[in-house]
Amino acid sequence: MPSPYRFVFDNLLTKVDPERAHHGAATLFRILGRTPVLRDAVRATLGRAPVAGAPQLFGRPTTGLLGLAAGFDKDATMAAGLDAAGFGFVEIGTVTAHPQPGNDKPRLFRIPERKALVNRMGFNNAGAAAAATRLRKLRRTRHGRRLVLGANIGKSKITPAADAVADYRTSARALAPYVDYLVVNVSSPNTPGLRDLQQTEALRPILVAVLETARAAAARELPVLVKIAPDLADADVDAVADLAREIGLAGVVAVNTTIKHDLGAGGMSGPPVRERGIEVVARVRARLAEDQVIIGVGGISTPEDARAYLAAGANALQAYTAFIYGGATWPGAINRALGQG
Repeated sequence: MPSPYRFVFDNLLTKVDPERAHHGAATLFRILGRTPVLRDAVRATLGRAPVAGAPQLFGRPTTGLLGLAAGFDKDATMAAGLDAAGFGFVEIGTVTAHPQPGNDKPRLFRIPERKALVNRMGFNNAGAAAAATRLRKLRRTRHGRRLVLGANIGKSKITPAADAVADYRTSARALAPYVDYLVVNVSSPNTPGLRDLQQTEALRPILVAVLETARAAAARELPVLVKIAPDLADADVDAVADLAREIGLAGVVAVNTTIKHDLGAGGMSGPPVRERGIEVVARVRARLAEDQVIIGVGGISTPEDARAYLAAGANALQAYTAFIYGGATWPGAINRALGQG
């Protein structure tokens, strides 16, 4: 018998435009995060309270190894509510230096038979300055300081590739003071030319600039990671991992969405990405230093999927698509299962 959420999803939500449904969920998570009594009650029901020996991410104690991947909370408005739902940490973004509307609609599509999504969003967000303002306000609260937060930054669509370094510097400078780590996104398929920046000769100056800028803006050694695509050839995966080790990145996020599907433009997420995601994590793990972190993401739907990523060498995990199909109880259930070994 399907769960109550699955019944609602199959019989109601699938009849609503996916982006419209997302905005409805976003409103609920914003309200949840701003209402302490409700937030604490939901957290006690769906989440997982911090316990002694809980997993850490970059020295910060989390409530579980599974966090929320970038793409859901693009404008840093939902982190407190998403934490209450049971995610161990939340990565906001993708944020760009300049505000931008993203690509034309429709741009988000459910593929229920594969439990997958295809998105052509194009980094729609209000810009780095707006996200920084929200994060600053959140971090001024006791609850907000407890949250483990990352920020995913990408290149603005209006910025030429030749000016990418300055564009990434702007976002890093704005967000670094308020997050626990930064992720440089050069792997979304929905900004023209962005994936070309995964080539190491283009990637090196961006990563070095973000490292320097984040350190200065945060006044500490802020962890910086790079997010890579599942569609890179093995040799290119190795090259990015070697670069991450050489310049001292905190780690790698593997993987982003795939363009290897038959549904037109955009990146597919969900179970179709899982096998390649695990392969990429294993390749990266073999080349990084022991203390460098891999956040594994791509098609995690069950505790067994999560454990496969961990066995391949991931230190922490992220999900997005399974959250859409599994509902608000899903992240806490996965983190509780992982916490039981």
